[in-house]
Amino acid sequence: MFNSTKRNPIVLIHGYSASGESFKVWEQRLSARGYDVSTIHICSYVTLTNEVTIKDIAEGFDRALSVDGRLKEDEEFDAIVHSTGMLVIRAWLTAYSNQRKNRLKHLIGLAPATFGSPLAHKGRSWLGAMFKGNKEFGPDFLEAGDLVLDGLELGSRFTWDLAHKDLLGSETYYGTKTDTPYAFTFCGTNPYSGLARFVSDPGTDGTVRWAGCALNTRKIVLDLTKQPHQGQRIDFDGSSNGGIAPTVLVKGLNHNTIMSNPSTELVDAVCEALQFSETDNIWEWYAKTSEKLTPKDITPWQQFVVRVVDERDDPIPDYHIQIYTQGSDDFQAIESFGVNVHTYSGDKSLRCFYVNLNGILNPDNLQQTMLPNLIIRVIASSGSQLIDYLGVNNSGQWDAQMNISSLLRDSKIKLFWPFTTTLIELKLNREPRPEVAKFLQRMAK
Repeated sequence: MFNSTKRNPIVLIHGYSASGESFKVWEQRLSARGYDVSTIHICSYVTLTNEVTIKDIAEGFDRALSVDGRLKEDEEFDAIVHSTGMLVIRAWLTAYSNQRKNRLKHLIGLAPATFGSPLAHKGRSWLGAMFKGNKEFGPDFLEAGDLVLDGLELGSRFTWDLAHKDLLGSETYYGTKTDTPYAFTFCGTNPYSGLARFVSDPGTDGTVRWAGCALNTRKIVLDLTKQPHQGQRIDFDGSSNGGIAPTVLVKGLNHNTIMSNPSTELVDAVCEALQFSETDNIWEWYAKTSEKLTPKDITPWQQFVVRVVDERDDPIPDYHIQIYTQGSDDFQAIESFGVNVHTYSGDKSLRCFYVNLNGILNPDNLQQTMLPNLIIRVIASSGSQLIDYLGVNNSGQWDAQMNISSLLRDSKIKLFWPFTTTLIELKLNREPRPEVAKFLQRMAK
């Protein structure tokens, strides 16, 4: 495996509040393994200005390829990205996909913020500005890059829409064919130490979640607007990117040390990934690499991004979701599903759930669930006594409850899949109460 001699130019893209200097150690490591430094191009971009968006940075990156990187308009290259750099390269790819995805041959994500970061919404606070904000005096003094942080917030509309373009759409963006880039992601498993440990959440490398890095996402649509006889109420937008390996979790590293002090084993794995070709087997690569790098006792986590809408696709901001199992005598809630929830500040119909799968999956086989069945219950409010949100259950009676046990075993997409992000879109009927019809009748008279 990996005996290819061709080495493409490499473009290195840093993350939020960093600079190209953060990639100096990786430049040295690659040089030590025989890469020509003149073909390694380190990008620097500004994130700490409130008016700049991730899409702006992506278009600036396109110009930098030819001006600073001195790459020809159609020249092939590889990319190694850190943190927010993943969103930049994905936004660049999807803007003009036909021209761009043929150029990018290998995409390596080091702790990529593929689905954001739990720290992003904290960065807008005054404390976040003091520690992460722009320190240079001028019109942007102590700005923290509000629009970039909005895209990085958990459950953001930006990451939701971007996933529908490059991960869930009909067009394939990543895979094992020569007309799309080969994609690989790595994430450390250690939290921060010292004072920084107080901002490190479980299941993260200190900044990004283990389950929020991978590109092999799935989407489940639960349509409670349909009567049972009206067709399938559980649908799937399966990824069109079938050849993406799961994230390789790397012992001993956190979000910073994966850049400043990467292990020899990690650098070796990245160099192998850069030489991956269509004759290689990506699953063999993943099995071998994870065996070397991943801790044996890692806790399985999964991330869910939920969006609740009505039949017109208008957002429903005020709702509550409960998932539970039903025994012969009682109901038992899956408590871990509601412990760690973040509501996206820009659109409260979007929420991000982080779930510890211990007790849900078989510890000896993480592809098997231990739950006997599964039911989802939704309560939603319009904020008006004249409008209700309604669902329908299997008996045909109006109710916001649905048996989703098929997602445990029989479905082509299982609900619980560790170290991934699953998108769930829930559709409810928005119905006026009879009082509204009576009011309209009086108006007509």
